[in-house]
Amino acid sequence: MWTIMTGAASPTEGLTGIVGFAARAIDALGEWGVGAFTLAETVLPPIPSEVILPLAGYLAKQGSLNLLLVFGTSTLGAYLGALLLYWLGAKLGLDRSIQWLSKLPLVDREDFEHAAGWFRRHGRSSIFFGRLLPGVRSLISLPAGAAAMPVGTFSLFTLAGSGLWNGALIGLGYLLGTQYRLIEEYSHYLNYAVYAALAVAVVLLIVRRTKRAKTRR
Repeated sequence: MWTIMTGAASPTEGLTGIVGFAARAIDALGEWGVGAFTLAETVLPPIPSEVILPLAGYLAKQGSLNLLLVFGTSTLGAYLGALLLYWLGAKLGLDRSIQWLSKLPLVDREDFEHAAGWFRRHGRSSIFFGRLLPGVRSLISLPAGAAAMPVGTFSLFTLAGSGLWNGALIGLGYLLGTQYRLIEEYSHYLNYAVYAALAVAVVLLIVRRTKRAKTRR
């Protein structure tokens, strides 16, 4: 009776910082919001999928989201984001698309060149395995488009790799969903890890661009 009167606790209660913000955003936007997050993360990572997808799995375990729909929308979002970069590479060519995208914040030309090198070495298999590697996962679509890789092959490998990656992260969050106290307790440490990763990314970007500017003089 007391539970009915007071209402059930929110599954996002106790989650703070960027983790709490992401969890509340996902809870508010629903399954299609998860798809929007993964689409944006594929094109320009605002909040990495390593944070978003386990939280979505956790909320699915709490009953706030549908597990299968979360998996479907996240994989669709990742695919559409990859298809956008594929199209950009096909239309502009590798050099022009890299030159344009490297001007965006938190993105460096060397990251694109690394992804292009990965594609040259491994061919179409790089589309599947690249989806499992942070830093390569998004950018691998550009050289695939520039090399005129068949759309059907690109789509098949992208959906397979993205589905495997998304399923693993969502499943991890779903399994941890029964340990609410554990999620609440360690969300602070996850916040620190995310902040540290962002700080390292910014520092590395500044160092790279500084070195490149010096070599051009």
